[in-house]
Amino acid sequence: MTSFKPEPPFSHGQAPRTGVLFCNLGTPASTSTADVRKFLGEFLSDPRVVEIPRLLWWLILHGIILRFRPAKSAAKYASIWTPEGSPLKVWTEKQTGLLQTWLSGRGHKVAVRYAMRYGQTSIAEQLDALKAEGATRILVVPAYPQYSATTSASLFDAVYAWAATVRNLPELRFINRYHDDTGYIAALAESMERSWKVHGRPEQLVMSFHGVPERTLQLGDPYHCECFKTARLLADRLGLTKDQYKVTFQSRLGRAKWLQPYTEPTLIALAQAGVRRVDVVCPGFTSDCLETLEEIDMEGRSAFLQAGGAQFHYIACLNADAAWINALGELVHTHLAGWPTQEAADTQGLAVSREAALALGASQ
Repeated sequence: MTSFKPEPPFSHGQAPRTGVLFCNLGTPASTSTADVRKFLGEFLSDPRVVEIPRLLWWLILHGIILRFRPAKSAAKYASIWTPEGSPLKVWTEKQTGLLQTWLSGRGHKVAVRYAMRYGQTSIAEQLDALKAEGATRILVVPAYPQYSATTSASLFDAVYAWAATVRNLPELRFINRYHDDTGYIAALAESMERSWKVHGRPEQLVMSFHGVPERTLQLGDPYHCECFKTARLLADRLGLTKDQYKVTFQSRLGRAKWLQPYTEPTLIALAQAGVRRVDVVCPGFTSDCLETLEEIDMEGRSAFLQAGGAQFHYIACLNADAAWINALGELVHTHLAGWPTQEAADTQGLAVSREAALALGASQ
C-alpha cells in the first residue's frame, strides 16, 4: 500500500501559486573523502547514468570504484573549491536568485527555488517546500541545455518519484531542452566575443561537451545531435568556418567507447600538429564546476602545453552573465504561458473588480 506524505494545511479560497524549480546535477557537500564517496555512490547508482546490469554494476561500484575513486576525486574537488563552497552550487544559487529578480521584473510573482539531482538540496525537498508555499503549478527547468536520458530524464525521474508519494499533486511542466534557443546561443557568443576582445581570437576553438557512452546514440538518445547543433549555431553566430573549430567530448568513465572525438587527445593532437593557441569553451555546462575548472582549465591546459602548445585560454561558463540570465528568464516566461502568476491579493483584487463591473452593468 502506498504511503503518501502529509499535505500542507489546506485553506479554502487560497489562491493558487506558481513555482519554478531550477535543477542542476549536484555536488558533494564538502571535499572530504566521505562526502565525495556518498555523492559518487548516489550518482553512479542511477540506472540512467550507468546502463549495466544492476548486480554486475553493484559489484563493480562497491567493490572497486567507491573504494579507490573518492580519494582521487576529493583531491580534484579541493583544487577548485571556493570559500563559499562548491562552484556549481554557488553559481546555481546565484542564477536562481537572478532568475527570481528577472521574473519579478516581468510581473511574475512566482516562487523560484533550485535543487540538485544528487546530493543536497534534493528535488523532493524543494518540491515539498514549494507545495508548502502554496504552489499548485510547478515548472521544472534543467540546467542542461542539451537533452540526454543520463541527465534530463534522470531529473524528471526524480520528480515522478516524488509525485508518486504525493496525494494532492500540483500541475507539472518540464522544459526538456534549449540547445538551439536563440537567447542561449547569443549569450554564449557574447561571452566569447568579450574574451576575444581582450585576448584576440585563437587558431582553433574547441567546444567540449560532457561525454556519454556511444551506445546511447545508437539507442536513440538525441544528445549527440543536439550538441552538434549547438556548436553549429554558435559557430555561425561567431562567423567561424568549419576548419576553425572542433566539437569534442570529455569526462569519459570506464573502458567502453564513448562519444568521440575525446577532448584531451584532441588538444594534444592540435599541439603536436603545430597549433600554438587554442581556446576551449564548454557550452553544455551553464555553471562552472569540476568538469570545467579542473578537467579543462587544469588538466586540459596542462596536456596542451606539455604537447607543445603555447597558449591555452579557457572561456568560463555563462554563470551569472546578464545575457544568460535574460535568456533563461525568457525561456521560463515562455513556458509559464497560460498559468496565473499573480499573488493572492492581486487575484482577489481582480475578482472584486470584475464583480463591481458586473454590478455596474446590471444597474444601467
